[in-house]
Amino acid sequence: MSTAPAAQPAAATASKPSPSTLIRIGVALIAGNLCWIAPFVAGVSVLVPAKLEIIAPAEKVEAVASLSVIGSVVALAANILFGALSDRTRSRLGRRLPWLLIGSVGTSVCFVILPHMDSARGIILVWCVFQGFLNAIVAPLVAIIPDRVPERMRGTFSAIYGVGTTVGSGIASIIASRFITNPDSGFLLFAVVLLLAGPLVGLIAPDKSNRDAPRAAFDRETLLKNFSFPTHNCRDFYLAVIGKLLFVLAMFCVTGYQLYIFTDHFLVSADAAGSLIALMATIQMVGSLVVTLVSGPLSDRIGRRKPLVVLASLIMAVALACLVVWKDPIAMLLFAVLGSGIAFGIYTAVDQALNYEVLPDPESAAKDLGIINMANTGGQIIGPVVMSFAITSLGGYTPGFVVAASAALASAVLIGLIRSAR
Repeated sequence: MSTAPAAQPAAATASKPSPSTLIRIGVALIAGNLCWIAPFVAGVSVLVPAKLEIIAPAEKVEAVASLSVIGSVVALAANILFGALSDRTRSRLGRRLPWLLIGSVGTSVCFVILPHMDSARGIILVWCVFQGFLNAIVAPLVAIIPDRVPERMRGTFSAIYGVGTTVGSGIASIIASRFITNPDSGFLLFAVVLLLAGPLVGLIAPDKSNRDAPRAAFDRETLLKNFSFPTHNCRDFYLAVIGKLLFVLAMFCVTGYQLYIFTDHFLVSADAAGSLIALMATIQMVGSLVVTLVSGPLSDRIGRRKPLVVLASLIMAVALACLVVWKDPIAMLLFAVLGSGIAFGIYTAVDQALNYEVLPDPESAAKDLGIINMANTGGQIIGPVVMSFAITSLGGYTPGFVVAASAALASAVLIGLIRSAR
């Protein structure tokens, strides 16, 4: 692997794939996405909270919040770093796969180490290292679409990518719910899944060698371009970033604390909570999968992204409002249908295609997509922090639901202000 120049513009590199190549790319995106998101969701929503419940029950709420704050800093930096590095990489495996392999090994090792931690501080430390390696998978993986898929098909391929997100998230919660009283075994199971992410992408849809691609001088201008935030032609880009952050934050105010919402807010037993989490995950997986597969091609057909993304944010706000007005475990199932099912399904399918249309510079696609994806990761991390603040300072979970619903509404407004995409 050697240092690399500016990448070919996405439109150029994604204009000639054969049908069989596109099928392989689609399958690889599903497999790679599933293999990183399932362990992440299992860890952040069930396994880490369950582990903290066992080793530090008096510190669990504050520990989840601390983990989220510190982890967000790591994730933000790592997403940009690995996106930029993959943009510049030259190897016989192409520019994305080497980093996918590094991320797979690193994250898997972290999940092997987590069962051996016996303090909240140790859990936080290892989880932050995990977040760093995780973004060596996330940033290069999502850049495969603008690299290798024609623009007219990116809504469909965003939906295909979303299938991995939907199935991975659903399976993760279903499986992880079986390990609430034994999270260590869950960590080891998902360590194997993480190890498969990069190799599966490379085996299913190998990229061509780019060793002979032209090289840009590694000077001050190149450094700033590849390792900094966009500063030109970027208004809509930042609207998309903040809109995504708020949408994901709203969802993960609930998802990141779902175990404690059931046991501490709705006062159900741990065993009942496990069954309800599994049911929620099934509803989410089936509902969002169907909606995702419809929304992506529909977006391509009508040639519009914004209305569907705005609609997803509004539905998420309604789902969160149900938790505000109805203090019953059934409200969480309704949230699973409307929020993590329908709204998340639409958003997963169409938002990514919208992101491709607001990129400031196709030659730094992975780095800029890394910035957008850090909003996704940041929302998943900051959401629990917001809920923790609501629990400890605002009087409980209900104020947290109000804040989350407001964030979803704000997301809809920001996406609506985007001008460069329809």
